[in-house]
Amino acid sequence: MERINKTLQRLSGNENFQKRYQAMKQEILKNDEVRVFLHEHKDELTSGMIEKNLMKLYEYGNQSKECNKCASLGSCVNLMKGYHPELIISRGAIEVHYDKCPRKVMEDEKRKNEKLIQSLYVPKDILRASFDDIETDERSDAIQKALAFVLNYKEENSIKGLYFYGQFGVGKSYLLGAIANELAAKRIPSMIVYVPELFRELKSSIGDSTLNEKLEAIKKEPILMLDDIGAESMSSWVRDEILGPILQFRMLDNLPTFFTSNYDFPGLEHHLTYSQRGEEEKLKARRVMERIKYLAEPVRVTGKNRRN
Repeated sequence: MERINKTLQRLSGNENFQKRYQAMKQEILKNDEVRVFLHEHKDELTSGMIEKNLMKLYEYGNQSKECNKCASLGSCVNLMKGYHPELIISRGAIEVHYDKCPRKVMEDEKRKNEKLIQSLYVPKDILRASFDDIETDERSDAIQKALAFVLNYKEENSIKGLYFYGQFGVGKSYLLGAIANELAAKRIPSMIVYVPELFRELKSSIGDSTLNEKLEAIKKEPILMLDDIGAESMSSWVRDEILGPILQFRMLDNLPTFFTSNYDFPGLEHHLTYSQRGEEEKLKARRVMERIKYLAEPVRVTGKNRRN
């Protein structure tokens, strides 16, 4: 059997092989991303290094970066799904290193939060929600404001969330799902939590010492969506030790926060005023409401009950 080095030497002298090799080399070096790398490192690279590492340049140039060639994480075209390549120079050679792509980072963060906070789970129709499936009818104002948020949101700019309120079944939660999915398409993470379940879960977390960890995750989420606030049984502890600190942190950091509720602002304030024990605490309720008003613009959602 012929040794590989002899085979390569024989092929290198073949005219057709040389032509194909030169054509492939030119194709690699014409790649825009490869050209940028070569230009940025022109003082460190030699023609010999480039020649020796052509296949590394080929590997890099033909893959997706920043998810620019992938419709989703599941359809990732890269050699390592969820990881995109970066070219570096190490010990006189060009190397390809792989890091998590933005979608992989988002997916891992979502999975971590789902394991941590069980109340993240929301109905499948909400998770699949899309603006394309929403009938404009009486909800056109709410839809326009929701779309405006998606279009105008930038992490570095302060922007208010929305407080969707209205009767049962008019599509308030569905709007949250549509916003979350539009943001995800732009690789912007968000978290939807069902408020009554969240508060029950946080209360039970006192026993297993995970309360603070869960609270920190909720406080710091880039875009938080609190679904069905006001449907929970209100207690002073929930209002003052859970809801208040979450909203206070997000207000100080200008983190967009969304709400859905059957109550308008006065109705929610009344709900927050009275605890399960019948205690009336208007000042504490007003403080929470001031934070909600700072974080979100009220938007009434009208229409027929689509659950019937």
